[in-house]
Amino acid sequence: MYKGVVVEEKDKSLSFFQMVGSILASFFGVQSSKNRERDFTRGRAKHFILVGIFMTVVWYGVIYAIMKLVLSNQ
Repeated sequence: MYKGVVVEEKDKSLSFFQMVGSILASFFGVQSSKNRERDFTRGRAKHFILVGIFMTVVWYGVIYAIMKLVLSNQ
């Protein structure tokens, strides 16, 4: 409570790190029901899609760089 204003947890949007944690959990196929419910009630689909695409591109970039590094040392 701040100066008589109560902000409920469900009214807040997700933080960037909460969103990243949820997306990482989805990469591995594990997510608690509590976090899944939080994501659906407080998250925005557009944000999840954009961050998910970005993280997928980064993931494939890292895999590609590792592959190039390993193959260049043969």
